[in-house]
Amino acid sequence: MKELFFDFYSPIILKSYNLDKTMQYQLNILGSLDPFTRKHCENVANLTCRLCERLHCNRGFTEYCTICAYLHDIGKQFIPPSVLQKPGKLTEEEYAIMKTHTTIGYDICMNDPKLRPYYAGPIYHHEALNGTGYPKGLTKKDIPYEGQIIRVADEFDAIVSKRQYKSHIGISDTLKILIENAHPSKSDAVKVVAENAKLGKNNPIIVKALISVVIEDTEYEIACIREYINNLKDTLKRLQTVRQYEQKMQNAKTERKKQYFLEGMKVLLLEHESIDNYSTILSDYEASQEQKQKQVDKLLGEIKVIKKLKV
Repeated sequence: MKELFFDFYSPIILKSYNLDKTMQYQLNILGSLDPFTRKHCENVANLTCRLCERLHCNRGFTEYCTICAYLHDIGKQFIPPSVLQKPGKLTEEEYAIMKTHTTIGYDICMNDPKLRPYYAGPIYHHEALNGTGYPKGLTKKDIPYEGQIIRVADEFDAIVSKRQYKSHIGISDTLKILIENAHPSKSDAVKVVAENAKLGKNNPIIVKALISVVIEDTEYEIACIREYINNLKDTLKRLQTVRQYEQKMQNAKTERKKQYFLEGMKVLLLEHESIDNYSTILSDYEASQEQKQKQVDKLLGEIKVIKKLKV
């Protein structure tokens, strides 16, 4: 049976806008980034697009905002690898260097006519509504809406993705603690983004849209896993019957009976299965079923936590 795969950052919405041609040049620019940063940019862009949908933004703004999000970390190509890929906490000096990726990204955009319209992504995504962000320490009235949206998307992905460095720059100490966890959950991520809204850093309307998107996607992920589990039931039942036949064959008193149960086993086995390997296959499927059920239980717990969050 084909293993189920769920991608939280499904690009379906992007494809619905036929952005591929529009963004071909911009996406090629991301080729200069390290693989981790490039994937992060793609995640943030996809989530930004989905937030724009949930916020009922028009098509033109959604396309523009999505491209800004793709380019938001473009300046990191000029951050020394020793800083960008450092596994431990950054020093104050390294932190100062890391922060320059915003102004470097802005300069890259402004110096390229094709990128110039999208400078807002690099320059504004670390600004906070209460003025505690960087590089300029702007407040709400001076931070454009696209910057506010990208900040929330960036912050969320920074937590749920495995980071190369433990402290993510420009957000709360709570976030730094959470990132030290190798596998933080979606609910952890939403908690921090919501907490930053309470602190006046994030736009609460955008955070509510994020919560809605995360709940919807988590419920869809649960439905996909449950479908996988249900599809697995017939296979498990069939192989468990094979196992029962084998036990009966081993306990049979006559050769005729043994042959009867052996033939029954062969009838139930599929092309890639055999008397020798079916038991291993069955064990793998049983383990998969148990693991998937635990995953469902965990996701249900996360939804419960997320729904209780106040923004």
